[in-house]
Amino acid sequence: MKNIPLDDVDHLDRVVLPIGTDYPAGRVLDWHAHRRAQFLYGATGVMVVDTADGTWTVPPERAVLIPAATPHRVRMLGVSTRSLYVEPGAVPWWPARCTVVDVPPLLRELLLAAVEFPADYSLSGREGAIATLLLHEIAARSPLPFHVGIPSSGDLAALCREYLAAPDAAVTNTDWAARTALSERAFTRRFRAETGESPAVWRSRARLLAAVPLLRTASVSAVSGRLGYSSPAAFTAAFTRTFGMPPSRFAAGRG
Repeated sequence: MKNIPLDDVDHLDRVVLPIGTDYPAGRVLDWHAHRRAQFLYGATGVMVVDTADGTWTVPPERAVLIPAATPHRVRMLGVSTRSLYVEPGAVPWWPARCTVVDVPPLLRELLLAAVEFPADYSLSGREGAIATLLLHEIAARSPLPFHVGIPSSGDLAALCREYLAAPDAAVTNTDWAARTALSERAFTRRFRAETGESPAVWRSRARLLAAVPLLRTASVSAVSGRLGYSSPAAFTAAFTRTFGMPPSRFAAGRG
């Protein structure tokens, strides 16, 4: 199925509903939730997924697992998606929070085949076997670290979302503490209690996440300068240390 609203087929007696959708660059799917769990794969482009407790950046050829009934927002940057909507009772192992995962060749080919199924595809034979195998392959995936947590407190969450929208290397803990009317020590303690990270470490990861969509249209050198790194080498080292792969993997013109 392609470019079909989930609501049109959600009633069907199928554990897995595969739907492919093409989105124009910059399309935002505003806050919504699905009754089913969702495996959202970006065959092209970059997706940024927000929930109340975090932001997940999904690089090209990766996917995000979204739990059932989780309110979320998705920003599409030149994305063609292949989604699986899965009955939650069939996947008790599904993560409780969004999770970014790799998509190896077998899983990718299964997804491409599945979105060609009719809505009421046969549960026996090839189509049913592919739907079953898809769930086995998804269950075998390991999480990738393309996310930051969002604090539960409204004032800290606002600071974080503002920073994600416009990362600035010049921002300090002192700046943030002043905006919350706390001492720097008290602010840092409170931030760490809500996120598990210090504010400086959080901002560093947020800046690196911001690099992923920028690399779609700019070089490693240009992105490193825009995000305030002293050199492309320093940016590459920080990116590789955090995400386990160099930024050149996502750079414009790669390959």
